[in-house]
Amino acid sequence: MSVHVHHTPEILAEAAARVFVEEAARAIAERGRFAVALAGGSTPEATYGVLARNHADDVDWPNVHVFFGDERTVPPDHEDSNYRMVREALLDLVPVGSVHRMCGELPPVEAAVSYEGDLAGFFGEIIPVLDLVMLGIGGDGHTASLFPETPALRVTDHLAVANPVPKLDTTRLTLTVPVLNAARKVIFLVAGEGKADALQEILEGDADPSHYPAKLVQPPGGPTWLVDRDAARHLQDPS
Repeated sequence: MSVHVHHTPEILAEAAARVFVEEAARAIAERGRFAVALAGGSTPEATYGVLARNHADDVDWPNVHVFFGDERTVPPDHEDSNYRMVREALLDLVPVGSVHRMCGELPPVEAAVSYEGDLAGFFGEIIPVLDLVMLGIGGDGHTASLFPETPALRVTDHLAVANPVPKLDTTRLTLTVPVLNAARKVIFLVAGEGKADALQEILEGDADPSHYPAKLVQPPGGPTWLVDRDAARHLQDPS
């Protein structure tokens, strides 16, 4: 695990965009394509804006293939849709090779099964190996739509599931822990004082991972954390 603390959310977004550019170049040079799972949320959205504004000429976009870590059970044009946010911030502005969205407008179980088929069709592997997964965390320690003490945390035999989230009175679509942990690289983007307690517990605490699901994400070599000063304020060494 590596942790990089940046002074502001804007600098964090710039750093995350550079990681995207570097990992895309590496994957395309080695395998001819770059498969990335994107996240919702304001910090990833800022990163997508930086990519579109500052790095449009730095990425071989036709060889970039976009997936999603999770989605709300809403249509793709809904204001709460992760897909809509990513499309408006990035996908409408650069010529990516393909976009594989989770169909939140379908019944949740049907949407999860459909996404599993999409992943299997693209990767042709038992567990798909994404080149990069971008994630955030919530103040409760969730990541993607893996919420504390929800059924998806225990799933090992599916790639994507419909995860009931009683505290939100909804169901979310999410990649499962085995898929996240199979990725070649995972980066967490965390900004704001509201995430400070959760970040401290995830990185330094001993709470059960079922209470802080981001702890379950342990790809080879560990995840990389890009955080701002406000989010890092409770870490033992926030420098």
